Amino acid sequence: MKIGIISDIHSNLPALEAVLGALHGAGADLMYCLGDTVGYGPCPNECVDLVRQHCGIVLKGNHDSGLIGETEVEDFNHYGLTAIRWSQNRVTAENKKYLESLPLVAAENGVTLAHASPSRPGEWSYILTLRAARDNFPAFNTDICFIGHTHVPIVINEDLTIGKFTSRTRCIINVGSVGQPRDGNPDAACGLYDTASGEYSLRRVPYDIQKTADRIVSEGLPEYLAQRLFQGV
Repeated sequence: MKIGIISDIHSNLPALEAVLGALHGAGADLMYCLGDTVGYGPCPNECVDLVRQHCGIVLKGNHDSGLIGETEVEDFNHYGLTAIRWSQNRVTAENKKYLESLPLVAAENGVTLAHASPSRPGEWSYILTLRAARDNFPAFNTDICFIGHTHVPIVINEDLTIGKFTSRTRCIINVGSVGQPRDGNPDAACGLYDTASGEYSLRRVPYDIQKTADRIVSEGLPEYLAQRLFQGV
């Protein structure tokens, strides 16, 4: 079975549509979403609707949690707070109820899924260092834990080597961000995992950034949220 892994869509509909098309084209049998379907971008309802339609498991991210009032948003950066406040007035009651129902972690088909970290999923801590990764390996029992949250794709093996996936060791894999990459590459990021062969690949998918940027500006969201998409930051 081939599983498409997506995360951090952040209401970027053109990016989500491009990624779903690419993963289906690559033979994905199933999709998992690691959370933050909303936030930052201009199309929250459309993205929630697509995720509900295409993904077998969907997790709750910190922006999803903030939108429904479960996580304090005053600690978000200025742009994140502005976008969440904007989104709260536009996301439908049905979609808010759906976001409320989502789990923080899940495990299926031999993999663990978490938005931020498997050890403290509701604290939204970042796995940015090898020490943080080391502390999270005891929190899951599968060979692979897929995460998002940082918007930067990376593979960290249990022996604390970085950057190369091998099925011979347990690992934490960050699949990057569909809607707001921050690794200097503006193309949408996602992952494809083959449960039969044990192979994982990071996929980068170009999309119509200008379309998203124009919609951000027309909706009155901060212009910086449009500009950053072209730079992948």
